[in-house]
Amino acid sequence: MADVTILMSVLNGAAHLPAQLRSIAAQSHQQWRLICSDDGSTDASLSLLSCFKDTQKQQVQLQRGPENGFAANYLSLLATLPRDVEYVALADQDDIWHADKLARALILLPRSMKHPALYCARQWYWRERDGSAIASPRRGRPFSFRNALVENVATGNTIMLNPQAARLARRYTTEAKGIFAHDWWLYQLVTGIGGKIIFDNGPPPLLYRQHDRNAIGINFGLLSQLSRKMQVIKGVYAARITAHLRALNTISPIFTKEARESLIEFNDARRAGISQRLYQLSKSGAYRQSWQGTLGLWGAASLGRI
Repeated sequence: MADVTILMSVLNGAAHLPAQLRSIAAQSHQQWRLICSDDGSTDASLSLLSCFKDTQKQQVQLQRGPENGFAANYLSLLATLPRDVEYVALADQDDIWHADKLARALILLPRSMKHPALYCARQWYWRERDGSAIASPRRGRPFSFRNALVENVATGNTIMLNPQAARLARRYTTEAKGIFAHDWWLYQLVTGIGGKIIFDNGPPPLLYRQHDRNAIGINFGLLSQLSRKMQVIKGVYAARITAHLRALNTISPIFTKEARESLIEFNDARRAGISQRLYQLSKSGAYRQSWQGTLGLWGAASLGRI
């Protein structure tokens, strides 16, 4: 039976941790261990984790985070993985997993795979206060580096890495310093080296809790969509891309020829004037999963906001 190491970043999560920990304990796949990195909690998070550790037959390990944001905390967890690690799953502190979450991922990530592979899935966008739940969209376009350059489809709370991908991520955490999001970087890293992305378009395997303190939430309604567009105009999206490109340019020698070429063209597009920018963006092949998203990408590029 496969060993799964679950990595969880924690910061003042006491209000929701008990439900998440219960859902992990109730997994049908019981061969797991949990490593939690607390990033400076001032509530009862550490006490809850210590109690959970004392009541579980599985190994539960607590460590101190770098206190430099959620992405840095997850990178610190990846950096401390043992060299012989097998499967690695990521967990948020405030979700609720369905009992078959780990088992489903393991079915789609067979041990026989020789190359890095990343599993990810849909989620239920769930509001506890009214019980509403909306399923995230199915994905149909290819999961490639050209997509990963400008969009993340691998939501962190659904990710599982096979052993090869876990060791790859462990190896390159130092180069990822300063990135915006660890899950987006994992999507870029695995596709960049020609690894496999397995997107589970089946029923969502977890409740992705939506509340005011989400590090990254989901945009509901017209006002949220307008707010997102304003962030693009203000350069927030471009700043995130810049942070990731620093890391990607550093490790580009390990990428496939196709990924390196797309990265060069995309870098050139960002530096060019408007007419040349759109031409270079086209040459890079960058795209988003939906036609609306791709149209928005071209709109942002025409404004110099990529």
